Amino acid sequence: MSQVRRVAVIGAGWAGCAAAVELTRRHHHVTVLEAGRIPGGRARAVALNGHTLDNGQHILLGAYRDTLRLMRTVGLDPRRALLRLPLQICYPAGGDGMDFAAARLPAPLHLLAALWRSKGLERQDKLALTRFSTTARWMNWRLNDDCSVAELLQRFDQTARLVRLLWQPLCVAALNTPLERASAQVFLAVLRDSLGSRRAASDMLIPRLNLSALLPQPALDFVIRRGGVVKLGTTVKGISADGGQWSLQTGDAVDRFDAVVVATAPAAAAGLLQGVADIEAIAALNHEPITTCYLQYAPGTRLERPFFALEENAAAGRFGQFVFDRGQLDTSQSGMLAVVISCSTEAIAAGHDVLAAAVAQQVADAFHLPALSRPSWSQVITEKRAGFSCRPGLLRPANQSSAAGLLLAGDYTAGEYPATIEGAVRSGRAAAHLI
Repeated sequence: MSQVRRVAVIGAGWAGCAAAVELTRRHHHVTVLEAGRIPGGRARAVALNGHTLDNGQHILLGAYRDTLRLMRTVGLDPRRALLRLPLQICYPAGGDGMDFAAARLPAPLHLLAALWRSKGLERQDKLALTRFSTTARWMNWRLNDDCSVAELLQRFDQTARLVRLLWQPLCVAALNTPLERASAQVFLAVLRDSLGSRRAASDMLIPRLNLSALLPQPALDFVIRRGGVVKLGTTVKGISADGGQWSLQTGDAVDRFDAVVVATAPAAAAGLLQGVADIEAIAALNHEPITTCYLQYAPGTRLERPFFALEENAAAGRFGQFVFDRGQLDTSQSGMLAVVISCSTEAIAAGHDVLAAAVAQQVADAFHLPALSRPSWSQVITEKRAGFSCRPGLLRPANQSSAAGLLLAGDYTAGEYPATIEGAVRSGRAAAHLI
């Protein structure tokens, strides 16, 4: 039997929660320390003006095996907590978009049927998509040398229309990095586990619960029920080596642990590790913002689907990339739409009020419903450092820091995935396994 240790997990985001649950399962004594009052990190619920909203609308994939396994471990049923839909990129009718939705057939027939039935794609577009999928499978979804997604698509002779309507939205949504500077290898890893795997892996899973209730809070409850300690609203001010252990300072208190998992955002992790462990790889990371614009309309206002893709055109002030009908996910939010803008630096430059008005007009134009340009209220939430800029050949920090017994967990650590919920969960579990 392995040695039982006292382990501190700093941060109750998805990586920290995954680490805490895994350590608890292995019978270690776990203490979770979280500076905020609400768990979830950069994927959490926030209370604003009497409304509970997510700080960003998320989509999970059926390929997120570690996340789904973790939900089951803490007693959450993914079938109830998530709306499962076949892979789809569908634009509002009447525009210049497309309608691409996977069929409920075994792989790869589900994608072949989607391609055959798709609307808005010409013959050359469909041939280009088939060529991409076939070649990527032959390459085993790997590159000898990483390059940008834009360069990869050019090599595979993808049409301009396919890039605009399919690859650009998928890349920005998955990597939160524009095509021109996004890692093709990381993008291929995501496609391999979704498009290149069994049908269910490509399904899109949209949360019915707020993000904190979706996993972080049940995970912390799991830790507490098994004798662990959770301290919300507790900021760790310093970490120091202490005779083979680690001392953590919180306010006027100092506590000692056998091991520490630093599962905060990268900037906070670098601050805590300054002078304790090497932070060069963390400090080298750049970050991209994600913005979600919530628009409230009269109850009963409803889209034909739970979500649609939107045609982005920054030059024309159309920044929205996806719109979600929150009422189809949570009946208490009837009439609410959530519009997501990844890589939103340019979008937020003029201010949130200007952006909310522009997004409402974009939605109204897309659905040919002028009334949608006048929501009863709106709320814009920007996560300024939502995820690292996923560049080609990026060297990401390992879970094991340069100091023994001091681990890192977060979606930014070394791994195949970009800054996603699944990447965070995998990192948390990896850090726990090292302990």
